[in-house]
Amino acid sequence: MTVLVFIYAVGAACCLGVGFVFQQNAAQRAPMSDFLSPRLLLDLIRMPRWVAGIALMIAGMVLGALALAWGEVSLVEPLLATNLLFAMALSRWQTRQPLGWAGWGGLWLLAGGVTAFIVAGQPRGGDTVASPLRHWLIIGLMLGCALLMTLAAKRVRMSAEAALLAVAAGLLYGLQDALTRVSSERLSDGGWPALITGWQPYGVLVLGITSLVLVQSAFETAPLRLSLPALTAAQPLAGIVCGVGFLGDRLRMTAGALAWEAAGIAAIVIGIVLIGRHPAMPTGTSQAGRVRDLQPR
Repeated sequence: MTVLVFIYAVGAACCLGVGFVFQQNAAQRAPMSDFLSPRLLLDLIRMPRWVAGIALMIAGMVLGALALAWGEVSLVEPLLATNLLFAMALSRWQTRQPLGWAGWGGLWLLAGGVTAFIVAGQPRGGDTVASPLRHWLIIGLMLGCALLMTLAAKRVRMSAEAALLAVAAGLLYGLQDALTRVSSERLSDGGWPALITGWQPYGVLVLGITSLVLVQSAFETAPLRLSLPALTAAQPLAGIVCGVGFLGDRLRMTAGALAWEAAGIAAIVIGIVLIGRHPAMPTGTSQAGRVRDLQPR
């Protein structure tokens, strides 16, 4: 079963990474008047490249849901973070840029960090935490942080704005993954009646649409290297917090294991930043975005 979880999670990462590149290529051509508005999606849906990116993202979400149905969130989320490797591969093919020391270093740090965290932590499932207080505190923390970052994004320059929006989306995606796991458990335990009578699947839908608007707004305003690393780093961290916090996921808690888990997470984040800032990643922004960046807030 663990092999299937790895296959589904890595397949999801591949679809997500390639889909993100396609989406950003299209989003940078969208009108800035639709920034942070659902109208942005109506404009983007007319672009075939964006539709292809969304189709890949949906495929990635389906594969991710299958991985989450069989594996712990704390195991699946670090594997999903490897989507940046596939985005990097496509971007490098498009730009013909060599990897260099930064690219190879980021690649090995990301891959090594994921391996270190999984081997040291040995994520395993447990009973879902029943405490409503703990459950809602963690959900409220994720939603509150995402809201604060979205509000702060309107007061900073575009380079920081894109990163803040991407982090907000990453937090919501991590929470969405956790609720997807809960929804799959309800479906498995009680069938469709148990699923449709719970609030979790509807929460997954709302979080998905909100995150999509945030991500496309981030892609619209700045180069991919300023948004995708932040998104890719925030999602697994949020997923791990939710998995351990209220899904009952358990990690090894010895001093040595904790040290390796922390080192693995640090390596993942540093690797993501190095890969995201590589010259191979798309750098273009729309003319409207460049004009907007020059305007006072």
